[in-house]
Amino acid sequence: MRSSFLSLEKASLPEELRDRLRSFGISSLYPPQAEALERGLLDRRNIMVATPTASGKTLIAMMAAYQHLRNGGKCIYLTPLRALASEKLEEFRRFFTELDGFTVAASTGDYDSSDPWLANYDVIIATNEKADSLIRHRASWINNLTLVVADEIHLLGEPDRGPTLEMTLTRLIDAIPQAQFLALSATARNADEISEWLDSELIEMEWRPVPLREGVFYGGEIEFVDDGVMEIEQLDYDPAIAIALKTVIDGGQAIIFAMTRKRAESYAEKAADALARRLDTLTEEDIQALGEAVHELTEQTEKSSFTERLARIISRGASFHHAGLGYQHRRVVEKLFRERKLKIIAATPTLAAGVNLPARTVIIPELWRYEIAQGMRQISVTEYKQFCGRAGRPGFDAVGYAITIARREDDKRLIFEKYLLGKPERIWSRLGSERHLRTHVLALVASNAVGSVDELKRFFSKTLFSFQYGSYGAYERIIQALNFLTRAGFIADSGETLVATRLGKRVSELYIDPLTAVKIIELTGQEPSGINDVTLLQVICSTPDIPQISAVKVGEALLETFIESNKDYLIDIPDPLDEPERYEEFMESMKLVYIMKAWIEEMSESEMYERFRVEPGDLAVLRERCAWISYAASQLTRILERTPYHKAFEVLSGRLEHGVKQELLLLTKLHGIGRVRARNLYDHGFKTLDDLRRASREELARIPTIGPKLADQIKSQLS
Repeated sequence: MRSSFLSLEKASLPEELRDRLRSFGISSLYPPQAEALERGLLDRRNIMVATPTASGKTLIAMMAAYQHLRNGGKCIYLTPLRALASEKLEEFRRFFTELDGFTVAASTGDYDSSDPWLANYDVIIATNEKADSLIRHRASWINNLTLVVADEIHLLGEPDRGPTLEMTLTRLIDAIPQAQFLALSATARNADEISEWLDSELIEMEWRPVPLREGVFYGGEIEFVDDGVMEIEQLDYDPAIAIALKTVIDGGQAIIFAMTRKRAESYAEKAADALARRLDTLTEEDIQALGEAVHELTEQTEKSSFTERLARIISRGASFHHAGLGYQHRRVVEKLFRERKLKIIAATPTLAAGVNLPARTVIIPELWRYEIAQGMRQISVTEYKQFCGRAGRPGFDAVGYAITIARREDDKRLIFEKYLLGKPERIWSRLGSERHLRTHVLALVASNAVGSVDELKRFFSKTLFSFQYGSYGAYERIIQALNFLTRAGFIADSGETLVATRLGKRVSELYIDPLTAVKIIELTGQEPSGINDVTLLQVICSTPDIPQISAVKVGEALLETFIESNKDYLIDIPDPLDEPERYEEFMESMKLVYIMKAWIEEMSESEMYERFRVEPGDLAVLRERCAWISYAASQLTRILERTPYHKAFEVLSGRLEHGVKQELLLLTKLHGIGRVRARNLYDHGFKTLDDLRRASREELARIPTIGPKLADQIKSQLS
């Protein structure tokens, strides 16, 4: 294995690629990159690279993509998250924009399309779920792929996302065996096993561009794995804040990882207070940039105490980062941290597995987390190592620090033995879960990838699940899933052939859990006394595809009043005494019905936060998912010819997407017109597109929130 940098002059590279790397500001290659070239990266060898964060894995993919594109090939780059897809899109566009006209596109949404337009692009960045959906829709250009890059492949062992990644890779390997497969991973204990499953060369290194020092804080000092000791001045009563503040005073940035949103926000508040006490931590330039960002944030988001609190913390040089942040909140926070204006971020673990935001020091105050139905549990070594992966910012830090805090001497020894000196857990396939098997078995049959039980078994014999557990265990679970799908009417099994019914094919194309479809079919088969928005929302919110969120202010008494006033429109109300468990589930779903009803009645995001404590990020996820399931319900009820429902669900889907009453739907179809502007136009007499066509630009410009520029855009769309 290589241990030093390799100059481009000595690297075995085509001259065009060497020139391209130079123009990209690269003069030498990291050890993993040089090793990949030696192992046949440019000769279409399958390769798995298992190295720490920031060790240059993306450039390995870019070099491979360059070689394929020069030879007329086509590439797909798979990522687990939309945020990562956006990052990779920018990186690949910077690399390829001026290079022989090669084109790069990202596709992460709309699961009911084959996206034929992607046939015109050379590099496609897609989430694992989107790639799975494209395969289900039999996108014709899939067979033209010559390179498949799977980023973050260690997530194969993640319960929710792992099975989709595993099935997507298995289907691509099965469909285009001639393609080159490049897997990028964090270090894993059984990387050799995953590499063998992929029939690839394994490159496994612990090398990092910024050396990492792992240590434990206890009794006023940090003891490092390398036996070094660092005294920490008591700059704050909270050791996590004291360590972060010392980092900032020394010219670096810090990330504090917290196990809950509430803890992250609390640490951010403390960090902001600590920075405010030390006036030397922020320059005049920092203060000006933070002030401008706060102004931008408050201008582009609805006024709420959530945004005001975040803005107040940001103005003092700190922030929190978790899934409750809306898109604009996240964009501002991440931009300021990358520009080194924000000094300390307190984040939940999603940051470690998501966007690339490194800092000099990573602080891990706690290693326990509450898990539903399991209680308090220690986090995995893999997750701890992911936190460590954010330590050390290339180009700014000579060393990265990952510091865990011990409360007792015994804790210190445990942390050293289990986490600092421990190895990440093995990656195990999670495909065997009932939920994932029923989804993917249906997808295989519906897309004609298999046409019999024997073919289904043969396909699953190629999965990581069968590779690790053997085929017999897989077959038993597959048959169980198949029986469920047959009973549901999604697959017709003649004994010799498997064929998806029209309904089953549509369920698979809509990219929903078959159990969601069963629930929709069941509930829409029972007509209440009348059908209204609450009826439709009850159907949607009762399905397993809708995420549960914390809405602490929607109390039981309020819900019971809401239920009582809508009882004639509800399909099924369990008896709390006879069916306590089902009643509890019903009440949870009705909580979401109540929130979504307020949303489509045009309650502002700020009021929804103040009244229900629904954070912007949660609201965005919930309304997007509800809109999709409503669309799916419209498609299924159309096939079932349930006339009262299918058109109503279609309308509701649009209302959920935009958060409007039905009267505003036409107006929100215009680019640049959201719920607030649509309401302003409507209330000023512009209720239809014809009304807007007849209006002058000057009339439209005078309406609040419109103005001359948007008035011109509106008129241009109607011409």
